[in-house]
Amino acid sequence: MSQQHLQFPAWDPIAFSLGPVSLHWYGLMYLVGAGFAYWWGNKQADRDPNWSREAWQDLLFWGFLALIIGGRLGYIFFYNFERFLGDPLYIFRFSEGGMSFHGGLIGVLVALLIFARRTNRSLMSVGDFVAPLVPVGLGAGRIGNFINGELWGRVTDVPWGMVFPAQAAGDLPRHPSQLYQAFAEGLLLFLLLYWFSRKPRPVGAIGGLFLLGYGVARFVIEYFREPDAHLGILGLFSMGQWLSLPMVIAGAAIMWLAYQGKFGGLPATTKTANKNKPQKKSR
Repeated sequence: MSQQHLQFPAWDPIAFSLGPVSLHWYGLMYLVGAGFAYWWGNKQADRDPNWSREAWQDLLFWGFLALIIGGRLGYIFFYNFERFLGDPLYIFRFSEGGMSFHGGLIGVLVALLIFARRTNRSLMSVGDFVAPLVPVGLGAGRIGNFINGELWGRVTDVPWGMVFPAQAAGDLPRHPSQLYQAFAEGLLLFLLLYWFSRKPRPVGAIGGLFLLGYGVARFVIEYFREPDAHLGILGLFSMGQWLSLPMVIAGAAIMWLAYQGKFGGLPATTKTANKNKPQKKSR
């Protein structure tokens, strides 16, 4: 093993414990993402005439629940279905890891659709509101993967290659692909959506950009990420790339349709929002 490569830090997967209750870093990262979404979503709701804090907080609760359920089911059915068939109770063993972004996305989309119908909103407008709130949680989740020493990258000879301690990773340096994903799917995607959403955009454009941006970032970084051992490469692409391709196509199509005015044109302006929202009396 070459000494010129980085060694994975010996992190304890448990962030802290209070008596018999322990909080793992990965779970803490989920809470960081939810906390940011709660805070930033409240700020957006204050500026948007079609939203209130109560509506957003209701959506956040059900969306977060759908994310957990969809992420777990997606991992089972996309990546580890054979193990589930041999051991159905595996689906409840969250402590062993196993969450899929694409499964979580499907779960969240179902929650958004139900919320949109119940509140007489369009799915596209709900997606536009939610999209900028998601990347920070994605980036935090990838940092949690890194701290856990899981989902490492392919073997490499780059100077920043890292030797992971897990037996399955071997003793060769690998790409710290979790950090690549945290940077691209988290920070860069958030900055892109933040910049894009600062001006009024056609309904559907922001949500479409999220799908397109995440799909492209994930597709590219999959070239640096080690495919799951039980899946390998499925033809030309990895499973993560196959699942990202529909996102790229759907995102590009939604943006094109949005700029054709198919989903309702431009949203209300901030000035209109201030007129329509009830004003608080000064005390």
